[in-house]
Amino acid sequence: MPNVKDTSRIRTTEIISACLAFSRYRATTTTRLASPSLMPGMPKLNGIRETKKIVFLSDLHNRMYGKENERLLESIKNQHPDLILIGGDMLVRKDGNSYDRTVRFLEKLPAICPVYCANGNHEQKLKELPDKYEQSYEGYKKALTACGIHMLENASETVRLDEAPVRISGLEIPLRAYARFGKKDLPLKEITDRIGEHGEEYQILLAHHPGYIQEYLEYGADLILSGHYHGGVMQLPGIGGVISPDFTLFPKYSGGIYREGAQTVVVSRGLGTHSVPVRLWNWPELIVLELSGTSEEM
Repeated sequence: MPNVKDTSRIRTTEIISACLAFSRYRATTTTRLASPSLMPGMPKLNGIRETKKIVFLSDLHNRMYGKENERLLESIKNQHPDLILIGGDMLVRKDGNSYDRTVRFLEKLPAICPVYCANGNHEQKLKELPDKYEQSYEGYKKALTACGIHMLENASETVRLDEAPVRISGLEIPLRAYARFGKKDLPLKEITDRIGEHGEEYQILLAHHPGYIQEYLEYGADLILSGHYHGGVMQLPGIGGVISPDFTLFPKYSGGIYREGAQTVVVSRGLGTHSVPVRLWNWPELIVLELSGTSEEM
């Protein structure tokens, strides 16, 4: 992992890794502990009496860890999380890739704790281009909301962690921003038009595409959670990921936890793969974060 940096006593406590074999990873999982990095807490979170644990899932792409994803589910349960956040691309949009088993796995999560889900480009394309694909986004969304998952489609909800209000926002950027070969413009107004202005509450932003981290930082969210890059296919020590899905070489935010002033960025390497089922020195991961306040007053 890159050096773990942190602004709100967020620490990565556990990463659940899947082993690779001949560039395709097996269904068994192992556990790898990351060295915790405790940094000064955020005054916005001073209402938290006891440290809160968040599990962050991203880019499953219909991957199964055991029958009906029982091993992944057990790993999540063992963390005893207070929140589960989903960063998108849990399914594969292309025809012939049913999301039914993924839905059955996701339906079990609200029994553990509250679940908030944002979309990635796969879900977003199903939604915005319904005539192009056999699968139904509306069917997917209906199943998730029926079991109690909160869908954040350019929307926000505020939860209370003890006495600390925390705003969770799910951002869907324009599909053109996912085009290959070159980054597109994403003005700040385009973000605020979708999810409103950043306010005084501690804000967690679920924004799938890490190619626009600078824009998310300018927006002002305190904790930014992204995925999409699958760790850059191959992770090189001291360098990071090699290539992104839009063919950016050595993307800055390929996977890990980064401190940017008073803000924190977490980019998941994801739980699955898509198109190119290859991971070299680049373990699939389940990210666990801890939030707490500080003794300082705002």
